[in-house]
Amino acid sequence: MQMTPAHSLQALFFDFDGVIVDSNSTKTEAFATLFRDYDQEIITKIIDYHRRYGGISRVEKIRYAHEHFIGKPLTEAELVRWSARYSELVVDEVIAADVVPGAVQFLESHKQQLPVFVISGTPEDELKYIIERRDMSGLFREILGSPVKKPEHIRNLLGGYRLAAERCVFIGDALTDYNAARETGSHFIGIQSTVGFPEGTTVLDDCRGLQDAIASLFSKKCRQQF
Repeated sequence: MQMTPAHSLQALFFDFDGVIVDSNSTKTEAFATLFRDYDQEIITKIIDYHRRYGGISRVEKIRYAHEHFIGKPLTEAELVRWSARYSELVVDEVIAADVVPGAVQFLESHKQQLPVFVISGTPEDELKYIIERRDMSGLFREILGSPVKKPEHIRNLLGGYRLAAERCVFIGDALTDYNAARETGSHFIGIQSTVGFPEGTTVLDDCRGLQDAIASLFSKKCRQQF
């Protein structure tokens, strides 16, 4: 029996680090290296903040660290330099990082079925460069990063592609991702995260069970067709 369009999946939104590639530890180590000239107490606070607010721009994290942990706010020019140093520490490492199990297989099998988008806190130019170097550009309809925030990206995609939020799923590993989905009315699935998501949130160890998890968000008819 044909399911009605009102119950069908329309699009998928993916975070990148920790969801498609296993690069979260790389980015954590980069923050420790970036601030290595400061006391260990300050470094610990910065790392804790970075982990707690995964998914937001490194520019915001660097700015916050200097203002609230170091006590010396950066000028805009200094912030650009600090952000550039961070990029130098992570780009090659993220290009070389392992893929999250099941991610590429899932993306390859669904790229012709429905639009799939990357929505990340990584600067957009850097994100596109990394994905191109990894030969993954063809898996996504659009690749979107900072400085635009995730909820704004989602709203733009919903309007631009005439998507219904309740028929889209955001797959992420941070509360930033969960909140972006909730704020825009989309479904959410967590991947390999130590984040304490709200009770009832579907969280998977990796992407190998993603198809069944997405299907379970919809009706049995949707599960049979997806």
